Amino acid sequence: MGTLYLVRHGQASFGADDYDCLSDMGQRQSVQLGRYWAARGIVFDASITGALRRHTQTWAGIADGAGLSHQPLVRPGLNEYDSEAVIRSIHPNPLPKPRSAAEAPELYRQHFRLLRDGLTQWMAGTVSPQGMPSYNEFVRGVRDALDHVRANHHGQNVLLVSSGGPIATAVGHVLGLSPEATIELNLRIRNSAVTEFQFTPKRHTLLTYNTLPHLDGHEFKDWLTYA
Repeated sequence: MGTLYLVRHGQASFGADDYDCLSDMGQRQSVQLGRYWAARGIVFDASITGALRRHTQTWAGIADGAGLSHQPLVRPGLNEYDSEAVIRSIHPNPLPKPRSAAEAPELYRQHFRLLRDGLTQWMAGTVSPQGMPSYNEFVRGVRDALDHVRANHHGQNVLLVSSGGPIATAVGHVLGLSPEATIELNLRIRNSAVTEFQFTPKRHTLLTYNTLPHLDGHEFKDWLTYA
């Protein structure tokens, strides 16, 4: 039996012109996760990432902290959906930028209300966000990565770095959850959080979900982020 460790990327640059880049905090979260595993003697036989920059940066931070020397297998099927395209599919007008710190929380909530609605319609096939695969194609990319792990890494520790959408989709696939339940899982995954599957050549089984063991200390109380 092997163990698959699924990691959501560290904090990215929410609200910036280029979201697909780790913030300084995201970089620190990633390195700390690698250090945590190294201190406990957890060794990875293989790594897999999505093709987004925040995925490869997170893996590089983990590798730095853990002393990993192998190169990850990059699978674009583990890329996140385009949240802006999802929102535009139901709300064509651009969302306003906050003009002050006081406005930011409400605009943040509006963003995620629209995202939840857009994801629901995308999963149902009601909308087709521009430049994105269908939901069934998105699920297939995640499922193919899980199949690859089972077929090639029996009895090994495998690290997979991706985003909240693909990780929630993997959990939903393994547990047979509804799309609505999968959305709720997605919107609650924290940055650098770890989800663990045990696997055999036949199946994956959920062991843990959305944990932050590497940040379980008073000195890390301000390191918990979601976006």
